[in-house]
Amino acid sequence: MTDDEPGGPICSAKGCRAAAVWALRWNNPKIHTPERRKVWLACDEHRAGLSAFLDRRDFLRDAVPVADLTDRDG
Repeated sequence: MTDDEPGGPICSAKGCRAAAVWALRWNNPKIHTPERRKVWLACDEHRAGLSAFLDRRDFLRDAVPVADLTDRDG
């Protein structure tokens, strides 16, 4: 499935229905092991805001294009 197909990945920002372009990989060090990664998806418009939210909490580990995700991510 590609980002343009109906039912493809969508942005995790509240109320946004845009296609996800970015995977923001994060973890909460208080509850997750260091290698564990949770994933929020982001469109171009919401990438900065979602990244800033995670970064302020020291949760953001990296951001990669959705196309680069593997089955083991998330």
